[in-house]
Amino acid sequence: MSVEHHMSVSRTARYYTLGALTDQTTHVWFCLHGFGQLARFFSKKFEGLVNDHTFVVVPEGLSRLYLDGKYDRVGASWMTREDRQHEIDDFLAYLHTLFETVLAGRDPATLHITILGFSQGAATACRWLNSRGPIRADRLILWAGFFAHGLADLIDPARLADVDTHYVYGTQDEFFTLIADVEDYKAKLLAEVPTLKITAFDGPHRVETEVLLALVG
Repeated sequence: MSVEHHMSVSRTARYYTLGALTDQTTHVWFCLHGFGQLARFFSKKFEGLVNDHTFVVVPEGLSRLYLDGKYDRVGASWMTREDRQHEIDDFLAYLHTLFETVLAGRDPATLHITILGFSQGAATACRWLNSRGPIRADRLILWAGFFAHGLADLIDPARLADVDTHYVYGTQDEFFTLIADVEDYKAKLLAEVPTLKITAFDGPHRVETEVLLALVG
C-alpha cells in the first residue's frame, strides 16, 4: 500500500506590475485572478488605475493547467480540493514573500493598500488577509466570489473592522444564477460583516473596468 509524503521545494512564481513604485506612490493594489486565468491578461483590467501615485501588482497562481482538449489555452489556479491545506499554505507563503519583496524599502503603513480578489481569487484574498504575516490592507474588494459557507469561514470578521470592504457581482453572472436566493445570500454576508458594501452591476462573471473605476472614485 502506498504511503503519502510531503516535502517543501523551491518554486519560481510569476507576477506582473503596472506603473512604478516610487517616492510619489501613495496607493498600492494587489489583484488576484480567478480560476483558469493568467496574470498577464488579468492585469489589463487594471491599466486604468495607474498614475503617478498608484502601483498595481498582479500575482499569478502557482499551479497551471490546460483549459481545453487541444492544449491551446493555459490558465492558472490558486488551489484545488486535492491536498488542499498544503496548497493554501504554499500560496500564503508566496503572497507574503511577494508583499515584502515588492514593498521592500517602503513602510506599508504609509501606503493605502487595496487587495482585490476576483472569483477564486476572492477566497484567496480573504485567506491571505486573515493569515499571520506582513500583509495589511485598507481596502478589500471581493469581486464575483462565491462563499458557500460564508465569509467567516475564510476570514475573521474582526479583521475587517477597519478595512473598507466591498462585494461586487454582475446580475448576469452565470454562477450567481445557480444561487437559489441571491437576496438571502447577500443578507448572510451582511450579517457576518455589517460594514460590507455591496455593488451589483449589469454584466457577467468578469471584472468590468468602468464599474471598478466608479467604485473607487
